[in-house]
Amino acid sequence: MRRPLKRRSKKVSPKSKPVRRLPQRTCVVCRQTVGKRTLVRIVHTANDGVQIDERGKLPGRGAYLCHESSCWESALGSTTLQHALRTELTAAEQARLEEYASQFVAKPRSAMESSQ
Repeated sequence: MRRPLKRRSKKVSPKSKPVRRLPQRTCVVCRQTVGKRTLVRIVHTANDGVQIDERGKLPGRGAYLCHESSCWESALGSTTLQHALRTELTAAEQARLEEYASQFVAKPRSAMESSQ
């Protein structure tokens, strides 16, 4: 009677870990796809309304914006963000997002060119 063959498991050296894929997300305005950590997540939660999710872990409907001031201006000036979050922005939420977006205001081009 034959004994069943033992299957040998592959030994993987600790140096050769499989390459993990980075999560990709798309900016709701410019539609640019980049890594999740390079975008800002805005989330609509049932209890707290619309807020900035800096950790990217809050439950709720989320939308991503890149760090370009033009994307923030477009998202806050139109209904793009409201459609993505499937909600209406209150005046307080709009003001909070505009205050957060003020840090992305770019320098004028002439100031950038003269510094180079």
